Amino acid sequence: MLRNLLALRPLAQRTISTASRRHFENKVPQKQKLFQEDNGIPVHLKGGVTDALLYRATMILTVGGTAYAIYQLVMASFPKKPE
Repeated sequence: MLRNLLALRPLAQRTISTASRRHFENKVPQKQKLFQEDNGIPVHLKGGVTDALLYRATMILTVGGTAYAIYQLVMASFPKKPE
């Protein structure tokens, strides 16, 4: 197993440090313009539908987790009576 890992080491170094670089278009100015626009939308929702879905999912999980934690605290504070 160690021999296999050592054989992968040069391959990994070659793929990470390749001489041919991919050139991507710089989208930072477009994003800056989008996020600095004063259109009444909060910054955490300006990314579009994906941001809205992530925000809603986060809020549902937070509220659900808080409700579940409170429920468990209530259940723990009133133990069942033995019959």
